Amino acid sequence: MTATTAREAIRYTADVVLIAADHVLLIERGWGPYEGWWALPGGHVDAGETSIAAAARELKEETGISVQVADLQQVGAFDAPGRDPRGRYVSVAYIAILPAPVAPTAGDDAAAARWWPLDELPDLAFDHADILAAAAARVASSSAVAT
Repeated sequence: MTATTAREAIRYTADVVLIAADHVLLIERGWGPYEGWWALPGGHVDAGETSIAAAARELKEETGISVQVADLQQVGAFDAPGRDPRGRYVSVAYIAILPAPVAPTAGDDAAAARWWPLDELPDLAFDHADILAAAAARVASSSAVAT
């Protein structure tokens, strides 16, 4: 690295794919980027916090729905350059499955929160369609192993 090479700041976030009865919980973003777009609940990992704890916290803050950290399973890390117009972000995504949808209450930076049928999804912000696809593949492979 030369003296003129700038270091890239990398931000650390966590996202949650919450599934219930063939629906996924999404939030409508209350501000940019992607204001008005639907997205997975999630946000920045705070200092001294693990990504899984941040995922549970962000889900509660943005939707009012609580899940236990033990109920979250890691889907993967998503770090493609350009996945967020604000700069370089690395997100660790988690999935949890509920037996039935629970009524959400939008909070924090979410303008709205609602359950969407998995076969009727809107366009999603960031690379959240990719995260959702990876989560669906994980569920499908888990179901195949269980049968």
